[in-house]
Amino acid sequence: MSQKPFYITTPIYYVNDVPHIGHAYTTLACDMAARFARLEGRPVLFVTGTDEHGLKNAKTAQEKGRTPQEHVDLLSENFRHLCTISHISNDDFIRTTQPRHIKAAQAMWKALSDSGHIYLGKYEGWYSTRDEAYYAESEIADGKAISSGSPVEWVEEPSYFFKLSAFGDKLLSFYKANPDFIQPKSRYNEVIKFVESGLRDLSISRTTFNWGVPVPGDEAHIMYVWLDALTNYLTCVGYPDENATAYKTFWPEALHVVGKDILRFHAVYWPAFLMAAGLPLPQGIYAHGWWTKDGQKISKSLGNAIDPLQLYEIYGLDQVRYFLMREVTFGQDGDFSHTAMVSRMNGDLANDYGNLVHRVLSFLDKQLGGVLPALEPLTADDIALLNQAQIMLPHVVALMKQMGLSKVLEEIWSLVGAANRYIDAQKPWGLKVTDPARMGTILAVLVDVIRRIALLTQPIMPDASAQILDMLNVEEHDRLFAAYNTHLSSGTQLRKPICVFKKWEDPDAS
Repeated sequence: MSQKPFYITTPIYYVNDVPHIGHAYTTLACDMAARFARLEGRPVLFVTGTDEHGLKNAKTAQEKGRTPQEHVDLLSENFRHLCTISHISNDDFIRTTQPRHIKAAQAMWKALSDSGHIYLGKYEGWYSTRDEAYYAESEIADGKAISSGSPVEWVEEPSYFFKLSAFGDKLLSFYKANPDFIQPKSRYNEVIKFVESGLRDLSISRTTFNWGVPVPGDEAHIMYVWLDALTNYLTCVGYPDENATAYKTFWPEALHVVGKDILRFHAVYWPAFLMAAGLPLPQGIYAHGWWTKDGQKISKSLGNAIDPLQLYEIYGLDQVRYFLMREVTFGQDGDFSHTAMVSRMNGDLANDYGNLVHRVLSFLDKQLGGVLPALEPLTADDIALLNQAQIMLPHVVALMKQMGLSKVLEEIWSLVGAANRYIDAQKPWGLKVTDPARMGTILAVLVDVIRRIALLTQPIMPDASAQILDMLNVEEHDRLFAAYNTHLSSGTQLRKPICVFKKWEDPDAS
């Protein structure tokens, strides 16, 4: 399998709030992709973290009687805790207040300045503290940003500017030459339209507050939070040391996964900064959609925010991980409801996958003492199912390259369905007396298919998959995809089966 390095990033989450389902969704998607790449045997760097500068944090800290650093220390820990509880396999957790990041951000500024793309001027315009973003007159209505609904205020202050206007044609040429750089296609078209409408130079410093990275050579200014924040993707590979092992290994092999609301920063500003600094651009940007709850937009005013930690407590971690990745095509908006969650838990997990595992392993334990029979002789039906299982890996590898996360799970569940239909058709429970050898072959085929399914589900449901592989006595070194087309030896003693996916039962039901 390919040994090409894989570098995947979540956005660094702005800490002025508690983590919600959107944060968990992005992080879980990246976790699924990172775990999958590791199973392929690829070198992987998976990074998440927190964005901690900006006026919003400075104001909130003051309101709460804390220093800005005390404030962000407390809130950043919430996001680290979410990673731990969600069993996220990140390799690094970046904080923009770390010395390594301040060094990288200042080096980026110096690279932009040395290349002649920064000049000093005066900013006059609309600014949203909540979004940490500037807006044009055409993007404002009734004192609010149209896109986010956040209030804006008129700001006038000295500011350094980045010559973004000089990069319109360069960006359009790059997009045209790299049509898969921005995914999905609808977001690509959105960015093209924005850039074609004309780019204005970007204000990249502030002087009215001091909670940020000081501008090199002019400490009356601090860096605009987005220039600071975007540089984190380089900080994590050792920039500005371009000879660092991580930099040489993983840059520019980066896929940035972001919510669609911050696409412009990643698909327009970030490539322009990198071009101006003379640095290679990442492999791609993937913008996913938003979640609603029971058909309603999630907002503080409605009080319907979804706490992922609460979901794990109610439904189970692997169940929530599966639901979020399966329920909606990655890139589109999705809706969370209790009904949909229970439908996936009881249908896909308990009835389909869980029941397949439990009835095969329980029957094998009862009839053969859990000793695996030989995988022979094979009939045409056996071979057909084994072949379907064998070609599943290249199918899902191809889909993962496109971040087709829900499609990967659909493919795997097509194999689950095929295995369930096979066992119903073969009826091994009626063969113990009449044809015990045939019964053994059927069970061996099913165990082999279950093993492969469990290998494939590791990236999304690591705990449940590990339980299944444990029951099959699969060694740790045989849980990589390199072992996908091997077989367990006949005579292997399987462990006592346990129920991995329980059906949801309404606690209020009598």
